[in-house]
Amino acid sequence: MPQEIMSNLFCIGIPLPKNPLRILNSYVIKGEDRNLVIDTGFKLPECEAALRQGLLELDIDLNKTDFFITHLHSDHSGLVPALVTENSRVYLSRIEIPWMFGDTRDALWAGDRVKFQRAGFSEEELSHLWKAPDRKLSPIREFEDYLPVDDGDIFEYGGYRLKAVETPGHTPAHMCLWMEDQKTMFTGDHLLFDITPNITHWDEIDDSLGSYLDSLRMTDKFDVQLALPGHRETGDFHARTAELLSHHELRLDESLEIVRKNPGLNIYDIAGKMSWKIRCNSWEDFPITQKWFAVGECHSHLRHLEKRGLIKADYGEMVLHYYAT
Repeated sequence: MPQEIMSNLFCIGIPLPKNPLRILNSYVIKGEDRNLVIDTGFKLPECEAALRQGLLELDIDLNKTDFFITHLHSDHSGLVPALVTENSRVYLSRIEIPWMFGDTRDALWAGDRVKFQRAGFSEEELSHLWKAPDRKLSPIREFEDYLPVDDGDIFEYGGYRLKAVETPGHTPAHMCLWMEDQKTMFTGDHLLFDITPNITHWDEIDDSLGSYLDSLRMTDKFDVQLALPGHRETGDFHARTAELLSHHELRLDESLEIVRKNPGLNIYDIAGKMSWKIRCNSWEDFPITQKWFAVGECHSHLRHLEKRGLIKADYGEMVLHYYAT
């Protein structure tokens, strides 16, 4: 059942089956002329049924509905092609559109595979990852009707004025939406409260973690009194920002100490020595998809340490190895 947040603004909880995130918060702004849906859920029957039922309860006409996707991840974008009509508009960051369809998506995904090969994954593990069902939860590659969004773009729906705020880090050009009059920000996965956003290394960003930390400091300057995150519950926006900044400094310290004590390890092995909140007895017990997230996050921290001049990578071989400076 949709939850009313304020006049004309609702949240529909979309189940994410067999996923630790559990729920995607899909937000709906109901207007007289046009409606706006912010994020959708995986391309799964369970997600589609929940979203369609919520929209039905809100009496939302999809012929009068547009979609804003905060970022490229499939739990936020997967359902869009199944819901759009010929009258719909789908908004997504200009920078992230190439990830969504056709040959550009294939090329970027192929580059992603090489990146994790260089991190130290075995060919067997990579083959398993590329057959994983998560890859099938993204929007169909044939759908390409995305309208580009740039930082500062304005949208008006249901009596609200929403401003796009580019917050790179979690993805190359993640977008939040800011309603200044209501002091409300739709944070997508830029800022979550009871879980920590995954910050992986993106080849398209020189320093993903550095960009994310800069984005956190930038949004902390907004007078956010109500944060509407992409997953689970809300909370104190500014206190959570401080917690996330502190969290990553501690992770950087941990990563640096591992490199100092274990010179020459690759990213995969460094990740195996880091501390993770997961119910596994050892790194070997991690599910392969969780290793994927852990290695990506480890890589982003190592790259940031490298940019700070505290460690260096040996780029002479296929697999990267790290040393303290």
